[in-house]
Amino acid sequence: MNTDIAPRSGLLRRTVVILATAVFLAGCATRPGPGSLKISQAAEDGALDHTIIVATTRQRATVSATYFTSERGDELNFATATVSVPPAHKPGQIEWPSAPPGDPATDFTLRSAGYLKDSTAFRAEIRKELARRKPGHRRAFLFVHGYNTRFPEALYRFTQVVHDAQVPSVPVLFTWASGGKVTDYVYDINSAQIARDALEQTIRDLVASGVERIDILAHSMGTYLLLETMRQISISPRGITRDDFGTVALAAPDIDIDLFKQQLQRTGKPEKPFLILVSRDDRALQASSLISGGKQRVGRYEHPEELAELGAIVIDLTALRGDPANHSKFAEIAQIGPNLRKAILHSQLGEETEAPSPTGGKVGDLIGRGANVVLTVPKAILSAPIQIFGAQ
Repeated sequence: MNTDIAPRSGLLRRTVVILATAVFLAGCATRPGPGSLKISQAAEDGALDHTIIVATTRQRATVSATYFTSERGDELNFATATVSVPPAHKPGQIEWPSAPPGDPATDFTLRSAGYLKDSTAFRAEIRKELARRKPGHRRAFLFVHGYNTRFPEALYRFTQVVHDAQVPSVPVLFTWASGGKVTDYVYDINSAQIARDALEQTIRDLVASGVERIDILAHSMGTYLLLETMRQISISPRGITRDDFGTVALAAPDIDIDLFKQQLQRTGKPEKPFLILVSRDDRALQASSLISGGKQRVGRYEHPEELAELGAIVIDLTALRGDPANHSKFAEIAQIGPNLRKAILHSQLGEETEAPSPTGGKVGDLIGRGANVVLTVPKAILSAPIQIFGAQ
């Protein structure tokens, strides 16, 4: 009898913690649902438009102003969307409309959107965007979102990152069929697994379109999907080489630490190391760890130097104040993305450096030499130093 009660009580405690965390993460704010993507006809001086090309495993929606649902489609779907960012935008934030379509003077607004017929049309759209850029700058920037993400959230979050980081590449959103609810964790991880072939095909389509490099940012459960897909590509006879990829950044990876270590040990130190953004106060990954039997997740790992020794560059954001769950800090540092990348390159060379901020001042300087480096950032941009553990 006692041996039965103890496991049950332990399970009950874990369940209570998970549910409490889920309620906390859900919060009280209204999230965009069906019909929230109405097109705005209004114009505003100073607002900037960004065109996002979309590949997705989601089903097309039958409800207007929705485009894609949380259900899994039978095949890849494609679209384009142009989103306007207001002139008073604050870096790291998404200024959500209080009601669709929103005011372009104060809100993110959808300016245009439409489906693409098939992968041929998708590749043609990529080529059209590449042709607008000079040789040497014809790259794609691919974003793979994480757990509990609805289509409008993925679209607007990616737009915010592209805008804040001043990304010159062609922005491509890969959005898989997340259920968009905190209770859909198992549905989401299965959806991520189902999306592996589709993500591989999207990457192959980008290569076939003539991109010079593919830079990738994956977040949360999207990092699991990305790494599974890259492993799948690596053992495929239809080769895509590592030279086809540029920077691969994993933000708050929701991956079992043992699985990730095994992957890195198997492949060896990569010629181009992954960038891994971690935060030891990530509450979403704490919940994920509980669901997964108590195993640490990569994005919350307490020993980032171990990951660096395996060939990664680890950026520790624990000291930064983030969103309530501390799970989306990557979005809040997007504005210093170009300078952070320069700093990382310098740290690999063992040099000290200062890099200009987007506003013309100093982002900060690298203190120390070797693998463990600290990037100090003024409070006007971020609230605390960023620690970097570099691959050697």
